[in-house]
Amino acid sequence: MQLLTPELVLSAYSIGLFPMANDRDDPVIHWIDPLHRGVLPLDRFHVSRRLKKVIRQERFRLTVDTAFPAVIRACAEATPDRPRTWLNDDMISLYIQLFERGHGHSIEAWLGDRLVGGLYGLALGAAFFGESMFSRATDASKVALVELVARLKIGGFALLDTQFVNDHLKQFGIEEITRTAYKARLKAALQQEAALPQGPGCFARTLIAGDRG
Repeated sequence: MQLLTPELVLSAYSIGLFPMANDRDDPVIHWIDPLHRGVLPLDRFHVSRRLKKVIRQERFRLTVDTAFPAVIRACAEATPDRPRTWLNDDMISLYIQLFERGHGHSIEAWLGDRLVGGLYGLALGAAFFGESMFSRATDASKVALVELVARLKIGGFALLDTQFVNDHLKQFGIEEITRTAYKARLKAALQQEAALPQGPGCFARTLIAGDRG
């Protein structure tokens, strides 16, 4: 078992590294520094016409930082579409500690009192490191992502790191950049200050306001 501390993890993120386990039950944690990095441009984030309609319908009740432990544990669950996950118990505990110190954040999507989707990540300076998301209802995680981007823009963030490029994120305009380019953007973002806006409500509506597309 590897001894990780919140301080060590924050230091690693600040130089472009992030931790991963190979499997939910694997106790070994690896430090990843990929040659190419996925980032979502906050100024060119794309929301489809169909998803805008879902947001305007306010199908989900959206909150921030009200159920971080539940969100990360849901992200760690195996599903038919994702039989293996990279979060082990040590990492879950570590990210909860980072949340308690103000660096971890979650966006939650609810249907009534039932948590049906969400995501979590870490904030450092004006950089936000998106870690994982889950969905138990159609569009729940997508709406949570739009909510995150809206809050990041309002809060003054400059970088949204997604670590890797995948098909799910391509619809939002994800970009793949080199390790060198990423670390330059990260360095600039860490020299700025930002804060994720708190409180309930659908900030996502402000992101699409006036855009009837």
